[in-house]
Amino acid sequence: MKHSRKRLALAAGTIVSAIFLVLAFRGLQPDKFWSSLAVVSLPWLLAAMLIYFAAVVVIALRWQFLLRALKFVPLPALTKLVFIGYMGNNVYPLRAGDALRIVLLRRNYSVPLLRSTTIVAIERMFDGCVMLSFVLFSLLLIEVEASEVETIVSISAPVFAGAMLVALALAAKPNLLRRATYLALKILPHRIGALISGYAEEIIAGLEGLRSPVHLFGAVMSSFITWAIEAATYLFVMRAFDLELNYAVALLIVGAVNLAGLIPASPGQVGVNEFVVISILTALGIAAPLAAAYAVVVHIAIWLPITIAGFALLLKQGLGWADIGRATDIESAESLKAEAS
Repeated sequence: MKHSRKRLALAAGTIVSAIFLVLAFRGLQPDKFWSSLAVVSLPWLLAAMLIYFAAVVVIALRWQFLLRALKFVPLPALTKLVFIGYMGNNVYPLRAGDALRIVLLRRNYSVPLLRSTTIVAIERMFDGCVMLSFVLFSLLLIEVEASEVETIVSISAPVFAGAMLVALALAAKPNLLRRATYLALKILPHRIGALISGYAEEIIAGLEGLRSPVHLFGAVMSSFITWAIEAATYLFVMRAFDLELNYAVALLIVGAVNLAGLIPASPGQVGVNEFVVISILTALGIAAPLAAAYAVVVHIAIWLPITIAGFALLLKQGLGWADIGRATDIESAESLKAEAS
């Protein structure tokens, strides 16, 4: 059943990616596309790849802030797990990389799975809210008419803003969740009710990092800093193509691309990423072949180095390729146990 679900997710994601690839590269002029690739400045491209690693370190710092209330884990150790997690998300469906770093955190530092899962969910909420702020801020500075961006914002804004408000409310008033659980216990069988009650307490514990002003401030600031650094990666690749575009455009692209991550495409968001980037650049007047070349190169720049580094670190953990997929099963299975009790 689990293997069937994975195969179905992979098949569905592949179809979605294929559709977006067709939409992104329809009418492409191959000769102009290849000539655009030929002018890429390798020093700028290398700098873009290197600065992306800095963004990953800051992501690990944010994770540390949110984890501090549960357990202190050294930043270098968390950074390695984030590298592994990014690699897993890049090559395997169902965001297996997130499950992999959650499982490894449990194995290496005894942090309960459901608490870690709650923190990872909080990270996704932070990411979504930061991306929304980037898109809205950049639209104040540049004039661009891209219906794709409007659609992405209209769908993602209520999802992330609503989820973040709920998380902050539950962190500030944990008894809200306890009361809701108590009401559920009245109508559910005792065994299921006890399980849900245990889950609720684990989620409340996972939200602990949001209750500390210092930890919350650190998580918010590191969220903005890490994505600002990633936007610089996009800007550096623009310089590699000698595109005279500013940082606001980079913020718009990184925001829209990551908000589009809600679309269930293949691992690494192949196709969706290119479609969004090309749509924005062509709306800004960049020729389609050049926009397509940029979209391909910037995607490689943020995908290839971290994937290679993450897999090397996975091997150092004594794990291999098969363990990436197994992590999702382990997380699901163990979260369904009364681990919280």
